Amino acid sequence: MALEKFRRVELFAELADHDLARICSQAGVVSLQAGEVLFREGEAGDRAFVVSSGEVDVLKTAGRREVLLAVRGAGEVIGEMALLDDEPRAATVRARTATELLAIPKAALDDLVATSPSAALSILKPLSRRVRETNERLRHQERMLALGVMTAGVAHELNNPAAAAQRTAEQLVVQAAELASSAAGEAGSAVADLLAELDRRDLTARTAVQASDLEASVEDWLAERGVEDCWRLAPTLVEGGITEPDLERLLVVEDFSRVVHLVARAMEVRRSAAEVVECTRRVYETVQAMRSYSYLDRAPVQEVDVVGGLEDTLLLWGHTTPGVRIIREYEADLPRITALGAELNQVWTNLVRNACDALSGVPDPTVTVRARSEGDSVVVEVEDNGPGIPADMQERVFDAFFTTKPPGEGTGLGLQISHRIVVVEHGGDLALRSVPGRTTFRVTLPVRPPTLER
Repeated sequence: MALEKFRRVELFAELADHDLARICSQAGVVSLQAGEVLFREGEAGDRAFVVSSGEVDVLKTAGRREVLLAVRGAGEVIGEMALLDDEPRAATVRARTATELLAIPKAALDDLVATSPSAALSILKPLSRRVRETNERLRHQERMLALGVMTAGVAHELNNPAAAAQRTAEQLVVQAAELASSAAGEAGSAVADLLAELDRRDLTARTAVQASDLEASVEDWLAERGVEDCWRLAPTLVEGGITEPDLERLLVVEDFSRVVHLVARAMEVRRSAAEVVECTRRVYETVQAMRSYSYLDRAPVQEVDVVGGLEDTLLLWGHTTPGVRIIREYEADLPRITALGAELNQVWTNLVRNACDALSGVPDPTVTVRARSEGDSVVVEVEDNGPGIPADMQERVFDAFFTTKPPGEGTGLGLQISHRIVVVEHGGDLALRSVPGRTTFRVTLPVRPPTLER
């Protein structure tokens, strides 16, 4: 077996020639077809492998699904940890493509480590880094599972009370109108007709200046007819949509002032009920977004609505964007993609939060979120108008534990995790373009990623 093949492997790169020759003399060749399993998690290990050509997936069982820990390609070593620890295989390895590997027997690796301190040291360094990376990925998956469980519990507890409150508030609007009509006596039918008509009016086109002018006009009109507290009644009546012609319809009754007060009180109840309806609607939408965001009650691989995931993220993390203007640029009829929905939502969360964090002290802070199709892929861009990332740092932003944030405000893992989810798990691309005043993270995701087709 040629020494140069092993010399290009990081694990053996610093070995002395005679140590490397000992490994080469005992190595064999293993060939796999795409989808074929090299070894499974929990099996005893008797060989380590060097990928000569092709690619393999390293998979770990976590919760109810297999987590893709890494994709190993030519020149990389797999399976050595079980041999060195004398423990069962910690993960499953499966060929992603047609793959050829060089197999190193356990006895050969043990003999090399036992007899060559330089070999043991050169092997220890990459192993230590790989252990840290693997542990961080599994901790991230455990955090996502814990978030999903918590989300499901909160959603269950909030869903029923929110729906009940919304139904009650809607009934309260009807009951307030009925009560006002009943109390109005002989003017009851006129009051009922007026309140029913108000439900069909569109008041959204009215400006604040127009509303103020109407309030002054209604107040003067009521004062001329001897209605008490007209300064307090006018804003309530105008906000509910009542104008002078509406009030003139009620002049036929004897106790006009009392009827106007009843109508104003009905308007106040309607307004309060409408606020409750709006609040409970927002609670309900948040609950639904939480369920959609976590994907807990669905299979890991889904046909995912990318825009829906972005909107769930913006809704749930809106509290982190006070004062930030959000611009949405979504292509119509964007195709659904095969993806790990919960993991993608973690990517959107990291990108949106990072963009907002970069806008501290920026005039007119703006985040633009785009989604469009390009060929057989969907492209998502998250752009901010912050100061930008210095050129000497841009190549490091996807490195583990590297952060541009002040000490204590970031772990430096968000973009590293996002890069793994997009590139490794979905076979896509995550790129950065940054100049002062414009920083854009561009995510490209295949509509049907081969990494998820099993």
